[in-house]
Order: sequence, then C-alpha cells, then structure tokens
Amino acid sequence: MHLPQYEIIPDESSYKFTFISEGKNGAIEKVILYEEVIEGIFNLGFGDKDPITGAINDRSVTNNGDTEKVLSSVVSAIYAFTEKFPEAWIYAEGSTPSRTRLYQINIVKYFDLVERDFELQCLLNQEWEDFRPNINYEAFVIKRKRVSYDNETN
Repeated sequence: MHLPQYEIIPDESSYKFTFISEGKNGAIEKVILYEEVIEGIFNLGFGDKDPITGAINDRSVTNNGDTEKVLSSVVSAIYAFTEKFPEAWIYAEGSTPSRTRLYQINIVKYFDLVERDFELQCLLNQEWEDFRPNINYEAFVIKRKRVSYDNETN
C-alpha cells in the first residue's frame, strides 16, 4: 500500500506504536496498542493519547482532516506488528458502531490487498464468517498470511 502515512514509532516491545496526526486542529499524538486477550489473539487499541494521563482515548473525535492518512498509519503498524509476530491474530472493533463501519468501508476499499496479505474473519451475530460485502459486521480478526519464498534463489 503506497498511501500517505505518518511515521509510526514502535516501543521496544513492538506492542505499542505512536505517531503524530497533523491537521487543521494541530498536532495530536495517536497510540496503537496491541494487548493479548487470549493466547495468540491481540486486541488492537487505537486512539488519541491523553496529554495529562497518557491513557488512550478511543472515543475522541479529532476531526483533523487526515482520516485516510491516520488509517494508513494504523495499517502500517499492523504490518509491522505481524512481521514481528506472524502467528498473531489481531482483533479489531470500533469503539462505536460507526467506527466499526469505517473500518469495514476501508476493508472493502482495499479488499484485494487485505485478501492478498491477511486471513480475515468477520463477526456477525456471535458467529465468525468469511467477509461478505454489504453486511454490517460487529468486529474483525486478521492474521498475516505466510510469505512464500518459493521463487527465491540462494
């Protein structure tokens, strides 16, 4: 994916990434945090960093005019995380139904890329299924597909 994105900065564990959103409302620090909720399954937390507490606010509405660039930066962090932890499944659900829908819109928009690089399952009525367009899913899990080195020569 060659879309504009912010420089993401991982911590030493590669479980946390930060970047600065720059737009009409100024510079806002964003945080992406992977937390293992069940062995091998990591929740993707994302939001603005509270400047006082340092906590992630996943309900803030920044309206910085850079949504595509922010989402592209989150995707970049997903690639970086799954490169280091290739067996990890990443669980993603928006903090609101409209945010989950925004994630789904972008899955549709870049489905060829998603399908090429990731296994994707979607939650609907407490059941996991393959992605189908025009269905409002509750959550998603993805896992990086194995890279084939069959065409490499030594």
